[in-house]
Amino acid sequence: CSAIDACKTGNGGCSAKAECRRTTPGNRACVCSAGYTGDGIVCIEINPCLENNGGCDRNAECTQTGPNQAVCNCLKGYSGDGKRCTYISLCSQNNGGCSEFAICNDTELTERTCTCKHNYIGDGFKCRGSIFQELLRDSNTSRFYFHLEALSIRDIAGPGPFTLFVPRTDILNSDPRVKDWTAKGVMGQVLRYHMVGCAGLLYNDLTAITNITSLHGDPIHISYSQNSLVLNNEAEIILSDAVGTNGVIHVINQILVP
Repeated sequence: CSAIDACKTGNGGCSAKAECRRTTPGNRACVCSAGYTGDGIVCIEINPCLENNGGCDRNAECTQTGPNQAVCNCLKGYSGDGKRCTYISLCSQNNGGCSEFAICNDTELTERTCTCKHNYIGDGFKCRGSIFQELLRDSNTSRFYFHLEALSIRDIAGPGPFTLFVPRTDILNSDPRVKDWTAKGVMGQVLRYHMVGCAGLLYNDLTAITNITSLHGDPIHISYSQNSLVLNNEAEIILSDAVGTNGVIHVINQILVP
C-alpha cells in the first residue's frame, strides 16, 4: 500500500493562491501564499491600505500595487516620500503669484489670497501705488517722471485725486522744443499743463466734458469723435485709465503747450 497524496490533484482543493501541504496520508493543509489571507480554500489579496493607511503619511494616498504591496504618494499641496509629507506653502514660491506689492496668505490646501499692501490698490495680482510711483514703473511714462524729478515738481505727490495726460516717452525724447523749454526755464509750466487737480477722471468721464483746468491754470479743451478723445484738437489719448491710489494716468501722443 502507498500513502495517498491529497495534494496531487487540483492542488488538493486549495485555492490557486494557496500552497497545499501534505500532513498525514490522505490529508493536507491549505496555506494562503504570501500577500494573501484566508482559510486556504479561499484566499484573498491583502490590501495594506485598509489598515493604518498602509503606513503612509496621513496626508498621502495609499495605492495598492499587488498582494500586500502598496505605494504612498503625498497629496496635492504636500511634498515628501509618501511616508512623510510636508505642507507646501503656496506663498513660499514667487509670492504665490501675487504682485510684488501684495501680501500672500495661505488659506487652505492649494488656496491662497493676495491682498495689496498699504498704500497700494488692485486685486492683489496687480497692485498700483501713487501715480507718481506708477509713472516710473511704466516705460511709456517714465520720461515724464524724470522731468518732474529734475525740476523737483511734487504737485502730484499729495493725496489728490489728480488726472495726468502724459506724453509718451518717445515723444518727450524726440521733440526738440523740450530742450528749448528747459533752457528757458519754462519746462515746469509745460509739465503742469498736463496735470489736473481735484479729480481722478477716467476715459468715460472725459467723454462727457469739454474743458478742464490744468494745474498750470490754463484750460485743456477735450473733444470726442470717431471713438477717440483728443486734447486741444491735436493730442490723442492712446492709453488710458492707469489708476493709482491718488489719481489716473492717460498717455497721449503729443505734448500739450499752454
